[in-house]
Amino acid sequence: MTRWNDRAAWNLVPLAALTAVVAFSSPAAAAEASTTTAQASPSAATIGQPVNLTAMVACPDDPSGGLGMTFFDGGDILATVPVTAAGAAAYTANLSTVGTHTITAAYNGNDNCSASNAETTVLISAAPTPPTTPTGFCLLACGGLIKFNVGDIHNEVNIYRGSRAPLVRHHG
Repeated sequence: MTRWNDRAAWNLVPLAALTAVVAFSSPAAAAEASTTTAQASPSAATIGQPVNLTAMVACPDDPSGGLGMTFFDGGDILATVPVTAAGAAAYTANLSTVGTHTITAAYNGNDNCSASNAETTVLISAAPTPPTTPTGFCLLACGGLIKFNVGDIHNEVNIYRGSRAPLVRHHG
């Protein structure tokens, strides 16, 4: 029985060595850990208003290259953009539905840095309804400082020039 156990042990040695070589030569095993942060500006907007999405990757090595940064709105892909050597990625989105949007910035990793992700939220509201145009005659700005309505109005207007006597007198 001793011989059989010795043979079984010797058969495991090449398998263990092969496993170690594959594990240590794999890019995923050599990649440094990374962390990602995400921001949206503004964090509250109206439908169609541009929202600037930014993400930063922190990694001891160069995070550029690879598959870049992918921005998601919930489960929907917005875009994949490059990551700079400083770890920055940016995308401008126009979100078209009312509600809270969970934005995920997913760094896809490279040979030097592992994948990581972060979330932020954006609240999208409906665009404000424009005011209705007022009826009647407007001075300065409709709906603004002075508004006249047509009706039975008696006004007196005096225009003075230098002296206290009226230059023009009008009754309406």
